[in-house]
Amino acid sequence: MGYTIAEKILSEKAGVEARAGRIVVADIDVIMGHDSLGPIALEALGEMGDMAIPHPERICFMTCHLVPTPARNYAQMQVQMREFARKWGIRQYGAGDGICHQLLVEKEVSPGQTVIGTDSHTCMAGALNAFATGVGSTDVAAAMATGQLWLKVPETIKIVLEGTLPAGVFAKDLILFLMGKLSADGANYRAVEVTGEAISSLSMGSRFTLCNMGIEMGAKAMIMEADAVTGAWLAEQRGTGEMKPVRSDADAVYCQVFEFTVDDLEPQIAKPHTVDNVVPIREVLGTPIHEVVIGTCTNGRLEDLETAAALVKGRRIAPGMNMIVIPASRSILLEALAKGVIATLVEAGAQVLVPGCGPCVGVHGGVPADGQNVLSTANRNFKGRMGNPQANIFLGSPAAAAAAALAGEIVDPRAASA
Repeated sequence: MGYTIAEKILSEKAGVEARAGRIVVADIDVIMGHDSLGPIALEALGEMGDMAIPHPERICFMTCHLVPTPARNYAQMQVQMREFARKWGIRQYGAGDGICHQLLVEKEVSPGQTVIGTDSHTCMAGALNAFATGVGSTDVAAAMATGQLWLKVPETIKIVLEGTLPAGVFAKDLILFLMGKLSADGANYRAVEVTGEAISSLSMGSRFTLCNMGIEMGAKAMIMEADAVTGAWLAEQRGTGEMKPVRSDADAVYCQVFEFTVDDLEPQIAKPHTVDNVVPIREVLGTPIHEVVIGTCTNGRLEDLETAAALVKGRRIAPGMNMIVIPASRSILLEALAKGVIATLVEAGAQVLVPGCGPCVGVHGGVPADGQNVLSTANRNFKGRMGNPQANIFLGSPAAAAAAALAGEIVDPRAASA
């Protein structure tokens, strides 16, 4: 009986046969704490007593959720993280460097690794053929203290996607479609392997979008195989494309297998207030939109900003529209500046925020007013997610968001770009 990707990675890191359902203690290659929940991990670590950090080289701290700091207590939390990192020689990424999930894939994660972080969307790094998962702050504390963590090996769902996405349909539409099919708890504590012709044709940016939202269907991890696209992207980011890809065996055992053909997929929208409340965009055409958010860890990559800029070039957003753009990292911001993408968006009326989580977490930077409708490219639309439970959040692609910013209502982005 063969192994899934998750079982193979955890078997190597635990040094035992890591079959689904078994509890193992695995070495953790990358341990991430960010400025919102990392301080809780440090408190938990302090409660463990006077402990050394045996593997500081495996740890990285990110400042991304609260930048620029909106309140005194958040500033103090960031100071706490910085001081602890300096004491132990832990890598630090500062305010403005980018969102933790984007920095993990740009700087930290390689195929075959185990990755944990104080954030549920850590699963985005699974697009790099890693077992990446979000865990609680106390689990991160335990991993910092030991370099290891216990895990129950998840069963694996396999999703096979054949065909090619049509013009005007994007990875965000695809993951929203899958959310609608599997539901918000359809993959609870399971690994999800995504494969097929449709994946092979996607850029790494699009693959990150898919894996980022794996947690929204309850997945412990969402994983893809590494291929030539993966290697080329790693070479561009780090100067080397060397990798040790992990592939599932032909006779691997899956708890469920889903197959979809995407040739005729339409643009999708998740309606308030759940991510799996998904419909084709044609069912919500004409819905008034007051604020648009393009970016975050889900869709803040260069290709996303370019898609939005191509739609708004030479045009102005609707009167009264609040259009917020958030590049996922400093490097993306710089590239978008160099290519004139940012200038195009600003000329159209956009507000560009520092690379970070911004309004997604609802603390600052774009909290909507009562009764307003937001079309966001972020990953969640729960009631109150953006800081106001009296607002309504729709989720869609950067193209759908840009088109709505121009029209002041939800329109089909394929028609808007014609």
